[in-house]
Amino acid sequence: MTALTLSTSAAPGLRADAIVIGVAKGTGSRSGDLVVAPGGEAVDKAYAGKLADVLETLGASGAEGELTKLPSPAGFKAPLVIAVGLGAEPDDGAGYDAEALRRAAGVAARTLNGAKKAAFALPVEDTAAVGAIAEGVLLGAYSFDVYKDSGTNGKAKNGKAPLAEATLLGGKPRDAAHKAALARATAVSEELNRARDLVNTPPNDLTPAAFASIAQEAAKEHGIKIQVLDDKALVKGGYGGILGVGGGSAATPRLVKLSYTSPEADKHLAFVGKGITYDSGGISLKPAGHNETMKCDMSGAAAVFAAVVSAARLGLRVNVTGWLALAENMPSGSAVRPGDVLRMYSGKTVEVLNTDAEGRLVLADALWAASAENPDAIVDVATLTGAMMLALGSRTFGIMANDDAFRTAIHDAAEEVGEPAWPMPLPEHLRKGMDSPTADIANMGERMGGGLVAGLFLREFVGEGITWAHLDIAGPAFNEGGPFGYTPKGGTGSAVRTLVRLAELTAEGDLG
Repeated sequence: MTALTLSTSAAPGLRADAIVIGVAKGTGSRSGDLVVAPGGEAVDKAYAGKLADVLETLGASGAEGELTKLPSPAGFKAPLVIAVGLGAEPDDGAGYDAEALRRAAGVAARTLNGAKKAAFALPVEDTAAVGAIAEGVLLGAYSFDVYKDSGTNGKAKNGKAPLAEATLLGGKPRDAAHKAALARATAVSEELNRARDLVNTPPNDLTPAAFASIAQEAAKEHGIKIQVLDDKALVKGGYGGILGVGGGSAATPRLVKLSYTSPEADKHLAFVGKGITYDSGGISLKPAGHNETMKCDMSGAAAVFAAVVSAARLGLRVNVTGWLALAENMPSGSAVRPGDVLRMYSGKTVEVLNTDAEGRLVLADALWAASAENPDAIVDVATLTGAMMLALGSRTFGIMANDDAFRTAIHDAAEEVGEPAWPMPLPEHLRKGMDSPTADIANMGERMGGGLVAGLFLREFVGEGITWAHLDIAGPAFNEGGPFGYTPKGGTGSAVRTLVRLAELTAEGDLG
């Protein structure tokens, strides 16, 4: 991953392949003008204060994510200046929004693939800006080239290696707060990028057993306790939901429990992740055109895994347990059928009306297992329903909860870290649609409001009195379009930063 350093050096004398500066759309008395953002003063001065005019001539407007290249002025050791748009200039006295900085740094980092070193002279007006720029660089420079033909130079065929080194100008290398912000950004970004790698890995290599092995290696490295239940242990324990979903595949299911504990903790969070390493739909086979990206159906488990490891690396004063419900949903003679009834780990029975509504089945078992430890709160994360994508699009995840204040707290945390999310209801009238004449509940209900129906199903498997929330990340978990900001094509690592921030707030006593 890109190496990061902080520096108070002046931009002209820094040896690098490029200097990155920010530009914005002026507001107030400068409305309509292009404005050079703080951090770019040295470059502007070298252009005799006319840098904005030069950039406007080249078509720059300051729009968020817009990127303009121009030769460096005389006297600069870096040959190239990259001006990246930050959107509207903030009001007097306000700093640039952290997410705008994160996205700008990400756009520039993606553009600098193949470069050895770049200097980022974006606005560093506080410690939060240091962390945001660092995250943007590390997430924007991400690439997944493991399966591409590599030549003797180690680069992907016809491709370029990610930016090797980035220096954050304005960041103070001896300032404890700045160093802590850089360290936090590095830890979280590395784990988020590991989650992206997992999502992007082909399902023939990322089976439930393989995912469990990766979790075991990480747990050993970071002092996390781990327990892996294989198919035999799942049978013995009565995990009918996970076994039912995984029964049609030669790749047997797993339930992985990751436990990070802090000796200073007085709160316990449980994160539960849907880990369908490939989803064919089972007997209720998905139609053509809907299978190609189904390796991403374990994105929830990847997010939970990354969040637990991040909490361990950051040494947060909160106990965090991660549950990875791992299975492959395939059609075969041993696959669960529509009409079958499964006895879940909780003892409840579920009539399976659609085998493609499998995520809620594996989550139900894991939620009940998490509830047995009576944590202060449970959050599950899943690429659960296409209905949520229809409701919120491809970049926003839905939040449902059995506690309005907790749902609001998660929404606030998501917005703070730059992950678009939206609170969703759990309408009681939709529960009746899951009544079954044969079992305690069916795994399907009314078609309209299907994302909310899924949330109501999951609520049935949360222990009494436990605060719980459900994040449906079906939209933002996998980007099928072109890259934007610091978000690549493919796996995105959606919800990792929200979960980490939630753990931090709990550790700090700010979540109640």
